[in-house]
Amino acid sequence: MTSLSIIGCGFVSDLYMRSLETFSDLSVGRVYDQDSERLKAFCAFWKTTPANSLEDLLSDLAPGSIVLNLTNPSSHYEVSQTCLKAGHHVYSEKPLANEMDQAHKLHTLAKKKGLLLMSAPCSSLGESAQVMGKAVRDGVAGTPRLVYAELDDGFVPQAPYREWFSESGAPWPYKDEFITGCTLEHAGYYLSWLIAIFGPVRRVVAASAALIPDKTVETETPDYSVASLFFESGVVARLTCSIVAPHDHQIRIIGDKGVLAVKKAWDNSAPVRFHKRFRLRRRLMESPVGKRIRPKGATHPKLPRRGAAAMNFALGPKEMADALVEGRECRLSSDFALHLNEVTLAIQNAGEDTGPQDMKTRCDLPEPMPWAQ
Repeated sequence: MTSLSIIGCGFVSDLYMRSLETFSDLSVGRVYDQDSERLKAFCAFWKTTPANSLEDLLSDLAPGSIVLNLTNPSSHYEVSQTCLKAGHHVYSEKPLANEMDQAHKLHTLAKKKGLLLMSAPCSSLGESAQVMGKAVRDGVAGTPRLVYAELDDGFVPQAPYREWFSESGAPWPYKDEFITGCTLEHAGYYLSWLIAIFGPVRRVVAASAALIPDKTVETETPDYSVASLFFESGVVARLTCSIVAPHDHQIRIIGDKGVLAVKKAWDNSAPVRFHKRFRLRRRLMESPVGKRIRPKGATHPKLPRRGAAAMNFALGPKEMADALVEGRECRLSSDFALHLNEVTLAIQNAGEDTGPQDMKTRCDLPEPMPWAQ
C-alpha cells in the first residue's frame, strides 16, 4: 500500500480523491490547505486527516514519500520546490510552473536529489490515448502526415461558472482559470498525447490573443491560441485552445490510408475510430462511419462523468507509485514534464509576432502501458 499526501483541497482535489478510490493499493494520508475552512470541509467529506501546516505535513512523512501538489497554479513552483527540498517525490497539477526558469529549477532539483517529478495531465496514460498510440504504431492509418487537435471549450465567460462546485463544496476557481489561461490549463490534454505518440516537438509556430475583455477579473492572458507543432519525427500538428469558440474536443490523425479520430479529450473511454479513405466514382472520401479500434484486454479503472470530465485523475499518481516500487523512471518523466511545459508556454506567450520558436528541451518517447504494447 502506497500512501499519498495532498497539498491543496480545492476543486480539482475532489476529482483526485474519487479517482484514487479506484486503486486499492493507493491511500491518502494527511492533507493540507492554507484555507482552514476549506481544509475542514474537505477532511469532513472525505474522512481524511488534516495537517496544521505545510511544514507539519512534510516533517511527518517518511523520506521519499509521494506528495500531490494540487494548489493553485501560481503556487505550484513554490510548493513543489519545498516538497523536493524536503526529500519527497512530487506529482504536480498542471502547469509544472508558470515560467520556464522555474520549471528548469524544479527539474534540476529533482534530478540532483534523485526524486521523481511528474506533471499533470495524465490522460496520455488512459485508454483512448493509448489505443490511439498503438493504432499509429501498428500503421492502421498508414504513415501519419498531419494532426488536427481542438481544445475549444465554448464561450466560457458567459457560462454559469459561479454555480459550479465540487463534491465537497469547493467552487470552480474561475479567477485562476482566467488568469492562468486556457492554453496553460488545457493544451496539455492533447499535447501530452502527441508527445507520447510522436516524441518531442522541434519547433513551435504559434499565435495567441486575449479576445474577450470582460471575464470578471482583470487579465491580459490569452483566451485563444493556435499552434503548428513540428515534431522531431517529422509529423506536423495543429493545436487550438480557446474559451471562445464552440465546444470541440476532437483529435484527428491523418495518414496515408485514412483518419484516426477521437471526439472527446476528457473521456478515458472515448472511442478511437478509423475512417478508411476510398474512392467512390470520381470522389475521394473517408468513411463517415469509422471502425472502432478496441484494446485487446483490460486497461484501467474508469469513472463516470463528473461535470465536464470522465477521467481517472489518479493514473499519474498510480504510475509514480508503480515506478517507485519497480525501481524505474516514470513513463511521464521529469524530462517529459519540462518539455510539455516549454511547448505550452511557447504557445500561450506567442502573441501576434513571436514567430518560429525552436524548443530547447526534449524527452524520450514514453514506453506504452503494458496493455497497449
